[in-house]
Amino acid sequence: MPYRRLPNTDQARLRALKAALDEGSKYYPFDLAYPTKLHLDLKSFLPQFEQSVNQYNSSKDRQAQIGKQLSECFKSSKIYLSHFIQVVNFSIIRKELKPEVREEYGMDIDDKAVPELGTETQLLQWGAKVIPAEEKRMALGGSRIYNPSIAMVKIKFEKFKECYNNHKNLLSTTQKMLEKVSELRAQADAIILNLWNSVEETYNELEPSKKREQSAKYGLVYVFRKEEKKLN
Repeated sequence: MPYRRLPNTDQARLRALKAALDEGSKYYPFDLAYPTKLHLDLKSFLPQFEQSVNQYNSSKDRQAQIGKQLSECFKSSKIYLSHFIQVVNFSIIRKELKPEVREEYGMDIDDKAVPELGTETQLLQWGAKVIPAEEKRMALGGSRIYNPSIAMVKIKFEKFKECYNNHKNLLSTTQKMLEKVSELRAQADAIILNLWNSVEETYNELEPSKKREQSAKYGLVYVFRKEEKKLN
C-alpha cells in the first residue's frame, strides 16, 4: 500500500501549498475537499512564506558570492602584506633599515619571520598594525619601501576589509532570515498536515486508487514501497 509522504524541503512545502490553493480555487466553498477557513488561512500564509523563502535563498546565494570574493581578497592582501614584511626584513639584513623598525610594526625586534597571517583575524590584526606604522615612518622622513609599496599593500588590505565586513553583515542577515523561515516552516507543516488529513477524509469512501488520484490533485504525494514498485 503506498504511503503518504509529507514535504521536507521548502520547495516541496511551497509546491504542496500552491497545489492545494490552486485546486481549491476551482471550487465553491461547499465543494472544497478541505475547510473554507483553511483555504483562507492558506491564501494569507502562502505569499508570506514564499517571500521569506525567496529572500533567504537570495541572501544565501549573495553570501556565497561575497564569500568567494572574500577568499580572493584575503589571498591577495595576505600576499602583499607578507611580501612587504619580507622586504622590510631584507632591508634590515642589508642595513638599509634598523631592526627597531620591527617594533614599530608591533613585532619583536629580533623576529625575522613573517607573522602568522593564515586567518582573516590575523590578517586584520597585522594589517592594522603595519600599515599605519609604515605611513607614520614615511611621514617622519623614512626611506620608502618598494615591491610592494605600502600604498599597494593598503589598497589590497582595504579591499579585503570591505569584503570581510560585507560578508560578516550578510552572515548576520542570512541568519535572521533563516530564523524567520524556520518559524514559518512549522506553520507550513501544520497547515499541510491539516490540509492533507482533511482531503483524505473527504475522499475516504472512495476505493484506494481513486482516493489517491483525487487527493493528488490537492498536492498530496504518495510513494510506493520497493516491493510495490516491482508488482506495479
